[in-house]
Amino acid sequence: MSGPREPTPRNHDPMPQFQYTALDSTGKRTAGVLSGVSEQSVLADLEGRALVPVHIAEKRERMSFRRRGLSARRLAEVYIQLADMLQAGVPMMRALRVLAGLKDPRISSIFREIAGAVADGEELGEAMSRRPDVFKPTHVAIIRAGEKGGFLEDAMARLGQFVEGQAELRSKLTGSLIYPLMLVSMGGVILIVIFAVLIPMVRPMFDRIEQLPALTEFVFAMSTVVAGYAPVAIVVLVALVVGFGIASRKPGVRRVLDRVVLRLPAVGPLIRAIAIARFSRMLGTMLRNGVPMLAALATSRAAAGNVILEEAIEEAGEAVGAGASLAPSLGKSGLFSADVIEMLTVGEEAGNIEKVLVRIADTVETRVDRLLTNLIRLVEPLMIAMIACVVFTIAVALIMPLTQLSDIQ
Repeated sequence: MSGPREPTPRNHDPMPQFQYTALDSTGKRTAGVLSGVSEQSVLADLEGRALVPVHIAEKRERMSFRRRGLSARRLAEVYIQLADMLQAGVPMMRALRVLAGLKDPRISSIFREIAGAVADGEELGEAMSRRPDVFKPTHVAIIRAGEKGGFLEDAMARLGQFVEGQAELRSKLTGSLIYPLMLVSMGGVILIVIFAVLIPMVRPMFDRIEQLPALTEFVFAMSTVVAGYAPVAIVVLVALVVGFGIASRKPGVRRVLDRVVLRLPAVGPLIRAIAIARFSRMLGTMLRNGVPMLAALATSRAAAGNVILEEAIEEAGEAVGAGASLAPSLGKSGLFSADVIEMLTVGEEAGNIEKVLVRIADTVETRVDRLLTNLIRLVEPLMIAMIACVVFTIAVALIMPLTQLSDIQ
């Protein structure tokens, strides 16, 4: 259990700084920076120094145009660091002050706010909930459960491991997609150069031929379009991508897209497996940290990232609230594989469903890694074959008229 809060005076906590302009007893203007709990405390400090305040404003750190949170890896490090200090017997306020004193300005600013709120009597979970740009609702729920159950340091450590694992999975998925995207990009650049530069250079050679083969005419037409309308095509493409992004945010459109994605060959099973792994790990972590089942289901369903799966989880939550078991409630959707449902059934019967959910996440993530590897192995030769086919078609289209050109000569 975490130790009791340290009853140290508030002025030992990292406090906000205020810039002031004031007049001294001779009427001379002076300016400076003072630390204080509030603007009133700074006013009292100035009066004690026989200074008449003219202007006082809180000194704010330079930030971007909008509040920026922490990266998942950095947030995981903070959770683990805080858990280590609490497990070592460091009082809560002292641990928060350590984090508030770090050189990273974002972490320092965030935990200075949290330390101030906790010093004023708020619980840690409540203080963190005031910064939704940093702490997700699932994280706050786990921390609140840890505070109420008296195992905050253990909850914090498991939360750090969970966030770190999620960041690792995201990094693995992103890294796996880099090579296919590079391959597609390079292939597109090569084809643009061929159609926009190389073909226009050799096209005058075929002007003496009255009747070009249909394939050659098609290649020349494509070259004209790419060379003459490439800027317009790029603008239209960007507009389509932006429009698609805006439209996909609408619930109805997103629901249709998510349903279509789940039905795609190769890609659909991969997306579904990723969503199930994220949901299972989130739910297992929350249950393991004392969050009630219904609250955990309501919060963790958003982790799936797919509207169709989220709706299935919501329906399962309603069934569980009515007294049904979790496994058959999830199985009705048809989105969870038979082995996953069977493991959940055994976990419910044995009373260790939180451990089973984490084990399911591990198993499914291994399956995702295998599916992703196989998909990339399939995409690479397909992309190379497509580029080779296009280049071969262009070569044939340019070689076919050469026989007619030699006859003319």
